Formats: sequence, C-alpha cells, structure tokens
Amino acid sequence: MQFFVYLIAYPLLWLVSRLPFKAIYIISDGVYFLLYHIVGYRKKVVRQNLELIFPEKSDEERLQIEKRFYAHMCDMFLEMIKTMGISNKQLQRRFVFTNLDVLHQLEAKNKSVMLMFPHYGSWEWVIALDAHIASKGYGIYQKIGNKYFDKLVRDIRQKFGTTLITTKDTKDIVSNNKKNGQLSMYGILSDQSPMVHKALLWTPFLGITVPVHTGAEFLCKKLDLPAVYLKVSKLSRGHYQGSFELLSDNPKEEAEFEITKAFLRNVESSIREAPEYYFWTHKRWKHRDKVPQAFKPIKNVQTNP
Repeated sequence: MQFFVYLIAYPLLWLVSRLPFKAIYIISDGVYFLLYHIVGYRKKVVRQNLELIFPEKSDEERLQIEKRFYAHMCDMFLEMIKTMGISNKQLQRRFVFTNLDVLHQLEAKNKSVMLMFPHYGSWEWVIALDAHIASKGYGIYQKIGNKYFDKLVRDIRQKFGTTLITTKDTKDIVSNNKKNGQLSMYGILSDQSPMVHKALLWTPFLGITVPVHTGAEFLCKKLDLPAVYLKVSKLSRGHYQGSFELLSDNPKEEAEFEITKAFLRNVESSIREAPEYYFWTHKRWKHRDKVPQAFKPIKNVQTNP
C-alpha cells in the first residue's frame, strides 16, 4: 500500500516541481482556498493556539494572522515540492544569508556547530547554507513512516550536499564525527513538544509553561559544540533571509538549560515580530495542564508583618 500511494503521488509531485514559480504560487493560492475555506484543515487548533498566545489581540487581528499563516503554509508546501526541480542558483537567490562570519569564525577555530532553529519561515530551504560553509552539513530529522516518501524527502533535502540523519542515530553520528575530527554543522529543529515522560525541562514558551526538547543542548555540552540560532525572515513571497546569533561559544560553562532557554527567547522574538510564519497547526501547548509539581513556578506569597 505504501508503494501504491507513492506511485500515484510521485508523478504529480515531479510535474509540479518543474513548473515556474509563477505557476507554483497560482497553485498555492488554489490550495489555500481549498484548505482554509473548504476543508478548514486544523482551523480549530490554529485558533486555539492564537487565542492562547495572543489574548491581548482582537478577534479581527487574530483572524488576519490566521489567514496569512495558511497562505504562507501553502506557499511553503509548494516550495518544498519545487525543491525537487530547483537549481542551486535559484535556491541561492531565494534564500540568502547575512553575517555568515559568525559561522566562519567558529570554523576557523576548528569547531563544529549545533545550528538550532524553529518551524518558522522556511526551514526546508535552509539546505542553501551548505554552499556557504566549509563544514560537512547534517540535517537532523524525524523519519517518515512511509519508507518511499522518507527516501524522497531525504533525496530532496540532500540534493545540495546536506546529509540527513535520524533523531535516533544523531547521538552516535555526532560522537563519531567528534572522535574522528570531522568538522561538522548540525541543523536541528528544536521548538516542538517532546514526549511528556521524557521531558527534562518545563519552561515558559510565549508565556505558557510547556515541556521542551533539550537534546541539542545535551550534545552541545557533552561534545563541546557551540550553539548558534538561525533566524529566518520572509522578505517576500518565495524569498527568505537567514541570520545567525551565537547562543554559546563555551557550552560546558553554561548553566543547565540556559542554551535551550536562550534558543526559546529567540524563537519568541521571531514569532512576535511576524506571527504568521510560525507553524500554528502543531498542538505545541497541549501539555500545559500537565506541568509536574517540580516544574511549577513558586508564587511569591506576602504575609502581614
């Protein structure tokens, strides 16, 4: 059945990937109308998330964010498909980077890097970075259940030199690279919700206490990897810009979870700056009512003298 679904879908995906961008965005507009106005895909989840995070905004303001988010999500989905047929020259024009010296200075010190970023803007086109670094680029990803689509996603994301590694294999590969002196850069999406029973940290994210992934920080501390935040901005339709902020050059000396919290502060800043580019269909705050007692903040209690 997996192969049958793939066999039907692949020719259509291949055809779309060969279309010019003008046609890609015409299709995206059609998909937006269908997904938002007809199907209403996860609209309830998106509205609940926006109401939870932006209670100070009016219903009309949140509605505008909602509509712009769905339009952006459809664009990004079609852009992901387009990656199958995009040239490196086109990709470099559409995803540009500023202050690359942040990475180059670390490479000059022969340091591998943990590049942390959220589901914001266009994480699919971050593969454009591979053309600008001396390190070997790795993308950490969650394996897809359908093995044929998993291979397709790997082929697309590895098209320009990035090597994909699953979350399960990450620790061993990063450790072996460190042992063998392989200068590497690891890209990891670190903003989504971990399994509650495995969460080592609960902390406020956009004002709501939630469980947080700490695997990236664990590897940074264990293997002395500098942590860098990648901020992605959408300049216009189909055009993005990435900029870098050093979270820690000496992770072993950082307080526990400080790298993770610094990452989240940067993510919050991006979201508040342009909330329509965050991935609101995820139930990021679904565990907010399950905060273990050990992680609940202690309220200040005033007593009469």
